[in-house]
Amino acid sequence: MKGNFNMSEVQTLLSGLAFGESPRWHEGRLWFSHWGTNEVVAVDLEGKSEVVVRVPTTLPFCIDWLPDGRLLVVSGREGLLLRREPDGELVTHATLSSLASIWNEIVVDGRGNIYVNGGAFDAPGVIALVTPDGTVRQVADGLAFPNGMVVMPDNRTLIVAESYATRLTAFDIDADGRLSNRRVWADLQGLAPDGICLDVEGAVWYASVPGKCCARVREGGEVVQTIQLDRGCFACMLGGGDRQALFMVAAEWHGFEHMMDQAHTGQVLITHAPAPGAGWP
Repeated sequence: MKGNFNMSEVQTLLSGLAFGESPRWHEGRLWFSHWGTNEVVAVDLEGKSEVVVRVPTTLPFCIDWLPDGRLLVVSGREGLLLRREPDGELVTHATLSSLASIWNEIVVDGRGNIYVNGGAFDAPGVIALVTPDGTVRQVADGLAFPNGMVVMPDNRTLIVAESYATRLTAFDIDADGRLSNRRVWADLQGLAPDGICLDVEGAVWYASVPGKCCARVREGGEVVQTIQLDRGCFACMLGGGDRQALFMVAAEWHGFEHMMDQAHTGQVLITHAPAPGAGWP
């Protein structure tokens, strides 16, 4: 199936946000990091939302879950990976500050390995691995502003969006969680990818802020669907009961220096995807 969607096929689930990031489908709701408010928000399919967690950081911060259901929060500027305990307390799960000055996105694979990426705007990015026993080590470097990540259902491939290089890059995941065999998975021809998610057909949806779109691409770079929006798209996630609802978080974008001094133009948008979600997150 190829083709473009128009805005009439996209519904607004939530509006009036600052900047939504790191959307995740979890326990019947879409959870996301609400940048600019220090909140993690969850919204159901009827548009009813609540603040689930307040976090002691500014931005960036992103979320995922351990296999036992405890929430993880990347405290980006502090170089910490936080864990939410059953009583609601946020504690330090791992310290990442020795590997990079700022941290961004996270994905937890099916074996409980945690991958977090980071790096300053003017420095090469890295990926760190936090293993289930708590060991922290760098497993990739030289990335051009790493952003969203996905892990294939078999836990053998990780794909990361390199925003500044306008491409998706894949790695093999070795038995011990290390990454190897780096390769270009898809060249996106100048459309800087931000957040990404994976479907059962092996295609990746990627959000693009400068492109004001969310697009579905196959390995090798063939773009098979594009949803054009009226503002920058920061991230996307497949969810819903059948994992075939495509959620997109979008907002007007006027540069990093103006992130916190403009109207709340952020939205959570929803449409129907041609294939259900797969893999992690």
